[in-house]
Amino acid sequence: MQRRDLLKTLAAIPALGFSGKLLAAPATNNKFLLVFLRGGYDAANLLVPYSSSFYYESRPNIAIPKSEAIALDANWGLHPALQKSLYPVYQRKQLAFLPFAGTDDLSRSHFETQDTIELGQPINGTRNFQSGFMNRLAAQLDGKSAIAFTEQIPLSMRGSVAIPNLALKQINKSGLNARQANIINDMYKDTQLAHQVSQGFDVRTQMQNDMKQEMDAASRQAISAKGFEAEAKRIATMMRDNFSLGFVDIGGWDTHVGQGAVNGNLAGRLEELGRGLAAFEEGMGNQWAQTLVVVVSEFGRTFRENGNRGTDHGHGSTYWIMGGGVNGGRVAGEQVEVNAKTLFQNRDFPVLNDYRSILGGLFSRHFQLNSQQLEQVFPKVAARDLNLLNS
Repeated sequence: MQRRDLLKTLAAIPALGFSGKLLAAPATNNKFLLVFLRGGYDAANLLVPYSSSFYYESRPNIAIPKSEAIALDANWGLHPALQKSLYPVYQRKQLAFLPFAGTDDLSRSHFETQDTIELGQPINGTRNFQSGFMNRLAAQLDGKSAIAFTEQIPLSMRGSVAIPNLALKQINKSGLNARQANIINDMYKDTQLAHQVSQGFDVRTQMQNDMKQEMDAASRQAISAKGFEAEAKRIATMMRDNFSLGFVDIGGWDTHVGQGAVNGNLAGRLEELGRGLAAFEEGMGNQWAQTLVVVVSEFGRTFRENGNRGTDHGHGSTYWIMGGGVNGGRVAGEQVEVNAKTLFQNRDFPVLNDYRSILGGLFSRHFQLNSQQLEQVFPKVAARDLNLLNS
């Protein structure tokens, strides 16, 4: 029986609560997790341009004081919310930041720009909404071992490869009891699908046991199961042995009102995200050396604060590049001095580092893809290698 047929069979059993399940081990030891911050997070308060007086003039209420920012180099500081979680990763040179990053989509619409990024296709001309770049990447990796940790299949993972999705909050909720499971097993008894269905239940049971252990450990350490940290540990548990490609999205980054500075709305979200990514690293264990994590958002925010002590939809953002093989401990990519003259349309960070070029360069090294394969993932885009990976 073909793997895709098995996925379709399991997806047809509603009581399982899955959109599908991969049982095979990854074809490669290298792993990639895309973390999508939906809402457009304020990159200028994450990676703080503290050498710019214009930054402090533009943000009289929400700027991060230079004395509070964590110094990364002469021009950039890091939000103090990441002091305990990710700054140590940066110091180990396993985390880099890429400012002035993003797409050529100028709509400043959450939905349109999210779609643009997830499709990874040129915005001029007809777009295929059933062909996301993560699915095309999976196809170049023989279509094996990809999963979306989401309620529904995200646009980035739609395509010819059958990819399952799993809502993390439902992992610990069995869609059926033992009696119902036995009934379904009996339905397929003495058929060609009997072994696959039974194996599917066995895998789910093992996952539930693993997740319960994680939750018990979290309770002893006073970690909330609702926070991203708990979800990140679950992702690591599943990706560690079963999946090569993963996708997770996190909402709540649209800070029009009361954004805060060192403390407040944005600071709280950054702190939780940082703890989650640190927990993911820990959960990956010795496979962290083969793992690459990229954190993106659809766009950045307006450089100047608004009248509600928040920020509005912008353009250029800052991406996070993290992993055991990352050549980090630096702020990478093309940059310009931060002042009024360099703002895009007199309001936003410009995009100097195209996300498709950057991801293409990362995929080329991380998965050893050639130019023809990269063309299938990101058509009509030249990959750009910023030496963000050590090998």
